[in-house]
Amino acid sequence: MDIIEAWRQGFIHMMNIFNIIIVAYFFLANGGYTVLMGFSLGSLLVYNRRLAYQGLEELRDSVVTPPVTIIMPAFNEENSIVDSLRSVMQTDYPYLEIVVVDDGSSDETLNNLIAAFGLIKMDLIYRPRLETEPIRGFYVNPDFPNLLVISKENGGKFDALNVGINGCRTPYFCTLDADCILERDALLRLMRPIKRDPLNIVASGGIVRILNGCNVKEGQVVAVELPESKIEKFQVVEYLRSFLFGRTGWDLLRGTLIVSGAFAVFHRETVIEAGGFNEQTVSEDMELIVRLHRWAQENSRRIKMQFISDPVCWTEAPADRKMLARQRRRWQLGLCQTLWKNSDMLFSRKFGRVGWLAYPFNLYVEALGAPVEFIGYLMIPLALLLGVVPPYLFLLFVVLSLAYGTFLSVGSVLMEELTYRRYPRYRDLLVLLGYAFIENIGYRQLVVWYRVQGVWRFITGFREWEAVAHKGAGD
Repeated sequence: MDIIEAWRQGFIHMMNIFNIIIVAYFFLANGGYTVLMGFSLGSLLVYNRRLAYQGLEELRDSVVTPPVTIIMPAFNEENSIVDSLRSVMQTDYPYLEIVVVDDGSSDETLNNLIAAFGLIKMDLIYRPRLETEPIRGFYVNPDFPNLLVISKENGGKFDALNVGINGCRTPYFCTLDADCILERDALLRLMRPIKRDPLNIVASGGIVRILNGCNVKEGQVVAVELPESKIEKFQVVEYLRSFLFGRTGWDLLRGTLIVSGAFAVFHRETVIEAGGFNEQTVSEDMELIVRLHRWAQENSRRIKMQFISDPVCWTEAPADRKMLARQRRRWQLGLCQTLWKNSDMLFSRKFGRVGWLAYPFNLYVEALGAPVEFIGYLMIPLALLLGVVPPYLFLLFVVLSLAYGTFLSVGSVLMEELTYRRYPRYRDLLVLLGYAFIENIGYRQLVVWYRVQGVWRFITGFREWEAVAHKGAGD
């Protein structure tokens, strides 16, 4: 009996320690999100007021507007690649080139491009500055002088991007996923801060929104509507929260660690000097941003990472739980890999706000927060049954957690309504508010479970890229 009692007391002591960790995580995460939300709201309101006095005509007509190459890596994107490319070719930008890199697709991706745009295979001068897998061929059409399609041996998304950089002839390049639809003036908006500060800004990211449910005609979103399934609607709320006050807040704090590779502009020479994209993580976009911070510190360069909230890129989100699981596991795995690879940044004075604010937040809240929250779902009820936590405190904590999570989700939807109002119908706004209210009951726990799987894969050394299948958004 003494052994059983000693075990019980030890377990209770462990539960008390873990409960302290749970409460500390709750206040750290939600306190951090609150600060980000406050900064973001102020920044968005000021930015939108400035937009009324900052037209795009000057940038469009200026002879010093820097040329840009859009690089689209594609692997087995036969359902979406033609519509995406048509969208890109309608981009309103004065000096634009487009490079599509087929990464050894096993489906009809390359053939669909050849048929849709009348491409022919030609020999071109190609001087690679980044090492990549071998090139199979170059495809062009004189009727589309700014379009180049490159076919290569399969090497992964990072390798396809590096091929695009090698084929790029402009000082800046824009990465764009093959399943994305780009608004006509999005690139102009994304390049606006770079034109104002071309010496320091080496990366500029825009907002990514959910394409599912929208009406697409001739490569453009003509009507913004909500998707049909619940899991897709939850992702709309999630994306609004992530971009509108997550990345906007970090941009204001000069602590950007993530610029979505689905739609971002980079300074070509800086990226080449930093080594290009690499295969050491499954989130090549975040890894590059963190490495650029390191490169700047090692080379005594002052650089900026800019996030702009009004250039819009529409992307197809996972439509079922299987694809959602693949996406979130990969995101979490890539986050853990990148943070582990750059662990010396943690609380490092030489990395400034990135080392003291952005890195710790991403480590303790975004990376470690998933397993802490998941274990909490299991341990706190057990602590309640064993009498470690009084029932009223348990209920109070649950209510506060759900209420605060709901507050953040509802706040992101209202922020969208106060600023950009991309969803014009009040019915859509009410639906989004409804999903923001219920997101923390069921969907959040599902995503946490997928993220925990990503952490486990990191611990066990899993490194494979999990592809997400897309249905395409045709006319």
